[in-house]
Amino acid sequence: MEVIVRRRRLAVLGALVALVALLRPGALPAQDRFIVMASTTSTEQSGLFAHLLPLFKQATGIDVRVVAVGTGQALDTGRRGDADVVFVHDTQAEDRFVAEGYALKRMPVMYNDFVLVGPAADPAQVKGSDIAAALGKVAAAGAVFISRSDKSGTHAAELRLWQFAGVDLSKAKPAGYKECGCGMGPALNMGSSLGAYVLTDRGTWLSFRNRGDLVVLVEGDKRLFNQYGVMVVNPARHPHVKHALAQTFADWVVSSAGQNAIASYKVGGQQLFFPNADR
Repeated sequence: MEVIVRRRRLAVLGALVALVALLRPGALPAQDRFIVMASTTSTEQSGLFAHLLPLFKQATGIDVRVVAVGTGQALDTGRRGDADVVFVHDTQAEDRFVAEGYALKRMPVMYNDFVLVGPAADPAQVKGSDIAAALGKVAAAGAVFISRSDKSGTHAAELRLWQFAGVDLSKAKPAGYKECGCGMGPALNMGSSLGAYVLTDRGTWLSFRNRGDLVVLVEGDKRLFNQYGVMVVNPARHPHVKHALAQTFADWVVSSAGQNAIASYKVGGQQLFFPNADR
């Protein structure tokens, strides 16, 4: 009888040890070692994640499942608790996300820039390095301009740039202004088809192949700077999020390993994103 009792105690003790091991941060079964990341179409369509995420998994064993939408939608996904981490490019909106308590911290990761592309013939004569002057000419000429109009980081940047150009879209949109409500790739496809002007992040542009007659016409203006940041969703808001695994990703992408991986991603010999986590 004593032997049976001892065996039962050992069995219970073993079960408790196994349970404690499972409850430790990061001690999830292999099939649960994944996180959901809400990010932008630019990071996805540029090919960066196809390069970056396998390196992260190799280093940590954690899978990342990407929901690629506009920055505004990505932030809303985080607000709902439908993502564990958010990786986007609208600093003002990201700061609001933190201030609202949906993340405890925003960390800068990398940057590239926006460029204005358009038909090589440049009917509005915008070529140069002054984006405000260029958009003013697009409006005055009634030239076709494709806006993403999807609350993305690119769309938010576009709206700010129209303000710099002295064009109040809330009162009247320029004659050639077209809203697609779409991602960066589809917007560029429309631009190529219609011979239109399009504001795009450089990373997506360099990866885009259906350019037709489109070329880069405006670049180099400091107002075209495009910063990306990463934020782990606050578990106090959404206790179910995989905070420890998400934090592992955020810490890795700003580490020397993650930053070197970002810097090493090139298309046609050109670097698409520039790490600046230490800025």
